[in-house]
Amino acid sequence: MNFNNIFRRRVLQSVVLAVAAASVGSAAFAQAYPNRSIKFIVPYSAGGLPDTVARIYAQRLGDRLGQPVVVDNKPGANGVVAAQAMAASPKDGYTFLVTDGSMFSINPSLYKTISYDYKRDFVPVSLAARAPLYLAVHPKTPANNLRELIALAKAKPGTLTYGSSGIGSTHHLSMEAMKAALSLDITHIPFKGTGQSVPALIGGQVEMLFSALPSLSGFVKSGQVRLVGSNSGKRSAQEPNVPTIAEVIPGFDFAPIVGVLASTGTPQAAMDRISAEMAFVAKQPETIQILSNAGIEAIGGSAIDYARAIADENERLGKAVQAAGIKQQE
Repeated sequence: MNFNNIFRRRVLQSVVLAVAAASVGSAAFAQAYPNRSIKFIVPYSAGGLPDTVARIYAQRLGDRLGQPVVVDNKPGANGVVAAQAMAASPKDGYTFLVTDGSMFSINPSLYKTISYDYKRDFVPVSLAARAPLYLAVHPKTPANNLRELIALAKAKPGTLTYGSSGIGSTHHLSMEAMKAALSLDITHIPFKGTGQSVPALIGGQVEMLFSALPSLSGFVKSGQVRLVGSNSGKRSAQEPNVPTIAEVIPGFDFAPIVGVLASTGTPQAAMDRISAEMAFVAKQPETIQILSNAGIEAIGGSAIDYARAIADENERLGKAVQAAGIKQQE
């Protein structure tokens, strides 16, 4: 028998055995997973949107998996601290990142250098939730709805002001994208978080702003602010009578999304299990209600859904950063 044929046969046998062994190992891992606690790293302090989503899902995932899911807050340095924590953790399916899109869509546009790279370092696992921001106006602003507000802004260019939770925030970029699409001239007044911007709206220091529903709902009920639109692509079940800006600007969708990611190299079986369980939890009435009470919409989308959502968000927010004229920082 020809030596080359013998060599090829042995190589083929080795490959077949290796694939078979890997399949057996993967099956064994999937059956045993998880056999200890799982960690959700959140790149923000407790109480924010990603932290709220992480904690609501973590409790219910723990019940489903039979192992605790622990939320570990790692705020700081525009997501770098959390990214470093992920990089330092074993890629064994027991550590995941729960974050909003700004870490991947806004930060690369704002900063010239960041130490992490979404496509290189992370793999999407599940699209967990979406939280629309609402465009609210002060009651003395002579606009009862979105179209009247747009007409007012066009009639009085440069005289109206809007507040935001800071330069480069989704609140800021949502308004800048709206301004660019409709050729509006509205002056930006940045604040340090919604803890400052919402009171400024209530006090009449600005005519309008974007903010999450929990920050506004009490003031809406008392008549201190009026909701005229949302930055989501479709109307929210929480406020079905509030129109979306997409009804005026087709394709407009800047509602923050929150998802789960794993480090590149994490076992596929672990990611598939977490994704499937996230989808199950998202469909439970209790989960939907608890998230809704916090102004959040449960999604439970697949890894493919999340990858597509990140790509879409990156494109939209990148254009909004350019429209806002924000210069990259070192």
